[in-house]
Amino acid sequence: MANHSFSRRDSAGTAAQRLADDGYVLLRGAAPPAEIAAIAADLAPRFVATPFCSGGFYGARTKRFGRLLIRSPHMANLVMHPGILALAEAALGPWCERIQLNLTQAIELHPGALAQFPHRDQDMWQGSLGEVEYLLNVMWPLTEFTAENGATMIWPASHGVEALIEEPREQPVVAGAEPGDAIVFLGSTLHGAGANLSAMPRRGIIVSYCLGWLKPYENQWLAYPPDIARHFPPELAALAGYAQHRPNLGNFEGQCPSVLFGGYPDEPLAAIDALRPDQQALLADHVAAQRVAVDGARRA
Repeated sequence: MANHSFSRRDSAGTAAQRLADDGYVLLRGAAPPAEIAAIAADLAPRFVATPFCSGGFYGARTKRFGRLLIRSPHMANLVMHPGILALAEAALGPWCERIQLNLTQAIELHPGALAQFPHRDQDMWQGSLGEVEYLLNVMWPLTEFTAENGATMIWPASHGVEALIEEPREQPVVAGAEPGDAIVFLGSTLHGAGANLSAMPRRGIIVSYCLGWLKPYENQWLAYPPDIARHFPPELAALAGYAQHRPNLGNFEGQCPSVLFGGYPDEPLAAIDALRPDQQALLADHVAAQRVAVDGARRA
């Protein structure tokens, strides 16, 4: 089987090609273990306080919670990881003007957790399948991921047009990983958590990115309302939804929603175009033609 593990010294293009070919790639040492340990420490109290999930898909022996950007100051570094963002842009860029944050979620599989139902996260959306990639997932282990404790199971080459086939051609692989590694896979790739047969919980966090014109899994404007997001770096705020997807999608009163970082306006706002360059050019030609027509009519 081909090597799906890459270190920080390997070229980003090679990892992107492996992701495109096989639907997943493992990035070894993608983040400093100390940074992952700091996140794990920040999230530990919330893991303890969070109740178990309800429902067979989420898992009766599993805990989940989101809004991780407000739960650890170190999470922003993972969300804005340059190498990961480059992979997300390569995978999703052909189908959108900008990508957006889909979710940040912490997951804890307790001993006795059953294997998760194999699934594709793109099934959240009822769009065309087999042609468009909607999502890129990144699983960051907080504890070691092993076959015994329920490491993520991935079906290689089950993505893209292969997602239209009922039975995957390949057998699943165990995405064994250490804290600091990143397990990256497409939204069309079949996957699921394994069963936790060990005596200890398995913890990880998932960060995912989707096309900027989709409704994300986690409602970012509720997770991070303006009074919180205004303190984010501009690039992170934009990724969390405080930017328009041209043309004009996701606006507030016809303007970028980041206008709310100064508080809700007391006076009415003027709507401002947010168009792609190609649309700006077409609009300019249209306006010029109209002006010529109007001038001609006036002279007649």
